[in-house]
Amino acid sequence: MKKLVWIGLALAWLVPASRGAISRDPYIGAIAIDANTGQVLSEDNADRPGYPASMLKLMDLFVVLDQVAKGSVRLDDTVQVTKEAMSMGGSQVYLDPRERFTVDELLYALMVQSANDAAMALALHVAGTRDGFVRMMNDKAKELGLSPVTRFTSPHGLPPGAGQRPDITTPRDFAKLCRALLAAHPETLQYTSTTVKEFRPAPKQFVMRTHNHLLGNVPGCDGLKTGYFTEAGYSIAATAQRDGARVIAVVMGSVDRKVRDARATELLARGLLDASRVSAPPPPPAVQAPPPAPARSGSAVVADDEAQGEDQPEPAAEEKAAPAGNGGWLKSLGLVLLGAFIAAVVGMAIQRRLLLGR
Repeated sequence: MKKLVWIGLALAWLVPASRGAISRDPYIGAIAIDANTGQVLSEDNADRPGYPASMLKLMDLFVVLDQVAKGSVRLDDTVQVTKEAMSMGGSQVYLDPRERFTVDELLYALMVQSANDAAMALALHVAGTRDGFVRMMNDKAKELGLSPVTRFTSPHGLPPGAGQRPDITTPRDFAKLCRALLAAHPETLQYTSTTVKEFRPAPKQFVMRTHNHLLGNVPGCDGLKTGYFTEAGYSIAATAQRDGARVIAVVMGSVDRKVRDARATELLARGLLDASRVSAPPPPPAVQAPPPAPARSGSAVVADDEAQGEDQPEPAAEEKAAPAGNGGWLKSLGLVLLGAFIAAVVGMAIQRRLLLGR
């Protein structure tokens, strides 16, 4: 009965908006929780359902790292790219069926670039089929005790096609997922805190850049994941730690990216003042603000803000750096020449004195 009530509430909220965007001003819902205890620190319509979009790739990471922990998958396993993975569209690293990458490389593509093609390649490698991986995602959601509202239908979070259902979750459910992920797999942060990383060797190298503006700009922030497509609005699951306290914030379905980021930043800052502290926190990963993204040329059909560039760092003026070490090299050469000249003069003077002494 309770399950039917949850599903009824989800349908009541989503069906009226199913013909257009479900995003709201300022957002559908938000929550901040204490990562150490699970205590809710702040909430605002935290049980309203929304579309997580690419944010759900954190569940992909959870499922893959679970399999790594069990030994059924290795980070250095080689993944053969398939045509199905190549044709995903949206944000991607432009995989080709002639290529192979390790699971670890694809996990970075999943978290840093939010690559939909990497998500599908990992899903097929781990489960054999797309549907099989989606079942693993939903089984994990059930294992975590998430509400019946949360339902995954894809491994990437792209807008559903004709006749397909969208991925659905709530801020509260997704915050619980994030807390469980960090507790089970602390190595998550090495992927989610990375701001820039190169993918594949030259000459077809692709520079991946994070879509999370909080990294490098909010003290202590080391994750987690953004998401967007037009109907879903802008969403983010973010985390930050300070002095042994860690807070997880989720903001879903905002009509504006800057509003989403500002609310997440506020939730983290306020939460860290009230969150519990552990005695010996691990050192945080080194996080630096990402460098400016290169200018994009041409046009393309995009399915989410990660592909569109709306979640990319704002361009900034490039600083021209002189070739490293040039000044020191010239200075050293000058000193050597000066020393040689002085030595020659002194030598000539000594030689003259000796000749005169004869």
